[in-house]
Amino acid sequence: MPRKSRSPLPALLALAFVAGCAATPGGPLDSAPADSIGVSSRNYPDDDSAPAVSPVVPPVTGAPRGPVAPVEVPRLGAVTEVASGLRMPWGLTFLPDGSALVSSRDSGDISHVPPAGGPVSRVGTIPGVTESAEGGLLGLAASPDFAVDRTVYAYVSASPTNRVVAVQVAEDLRSLTVGRIVLDGIGTADRHHGGKLVFDRDGNLWIGTGDAFEGGRSPDPNSLNGKVLRIRPDGSPAAGNPFGTAVFSLGHRNVQGIAFGPDGAVYASELGHRTWDEVNLLRPGLDYGWPAAEGVAGSTGEPPIFALHPDEASPSGIALTANSLWMGALSGQRLWQLPVSSGQPAGEPISHFVGQYGRIRAVELAPDGALWIVTSNTDEATWGGTDPRTGDDRILRVELSAR
Repeated sequence: MPRKSRSPLPALLALAFVAGCAATPGGPLDSAPADSIGVSSRNYPDDDSAPAVSPVVPPVTGAPRGPVAPVEVPRLGAVTEVASGLRMPWGLTFLPDGSALVSSRDSGDISHVPPAGGPVSRVGTIPGVTESAEGGLLGLAASPDFAVDRTVYAYVSASPTNRVVAVQVAEDLRSLTVGRIVLDGIGTADRHHGGKLVFDRDGNLWIGTGDAFEGGRSPDPNSLNGKVLRIRPDGSPAAGNPFGTAVFSLGHRNVQGIAFGPDGAVYASELGHRTWDEVNLLRPGLDYGWPAAEGVAGSTGEPPIFALHPDEASPSGIALTANSLWMGALSGQRLWQLPVSSGQPAGEPISHFVGQYGRIRAVELAPDGALWIVTSNTDEATWGGTDPRTGDDRILRVELSAR
């Protein structure tokens, strides 16, 4: 499907600005000078040279939907360490008591993190996990009725296909049992698994998948790869899905973050190829362009609402609170703050913690309103890696405060 035409102003803005610099916890969110971010020499696996483009662009929109006034955004407050010594953490989900479960990609372990931090305890191991360059045990999502059903959903890279399984967690958090396969048939490969799981307020389970290194799967509505899926907890398609299947949207490359706005907007972060990463506003049945289009390049499918250079992004988890999307960056080694309102950009991107904690994988909103971010420095698979710091990998709690 052809992309909607853009007005020339956003395109000009895309060339004119770069994003802000890291903010000191509790300090002002100042913008960095333009020369503080240069084109990086990222090691591209399929190309020996980085593209000569601006490293970051501010909001890039499709067809105008009316002006959006800039929104008030918070400062970052105190940063405290919740957990350390984690091995290849990937997914994180909160339980009703404010504690959390975190997955280990290579081992298949699920561990428990107390609400106020402290020693992490192993709950159990998911059997049948097949580790690959980017595969293994990925996203986790606690059932909305966890207090009653003790169920957590897990995205598992397995053989011969990737799948979502339902896991029963013991009352004492010292064992688990895989109860059933919820959804099977997601094509697997060495990389591009997607892996995000999250429940919406209606109890639907959303799943981000990757193209499994076969771009032709992404626009195919009969494939589960390169999609955002929406199902019921029993694995059946959610009511209102556009094709009567699990597929909600298509034309994606590798979706590792999904978040919901209070107005019903659904956002997804997507790892691009060499030039652009994306943040998309999802709508049922729409094609987001991959492999014919990437970010702001190409004329197929829906354009993103934000496009970022992979050196400064390689996005994974996202969360939405305080008028902003908060997005973890792997190669970019930072936390992005993307102001939004009603599904549209409402300010320039702001970057925090640049290089301070290394790669950031998961970003989740805690029950108390703080952000929990999970680093990814013990996992060497992701492009743009960094040597682990002492204590890696870790979970950090980031407070937000009003201006």
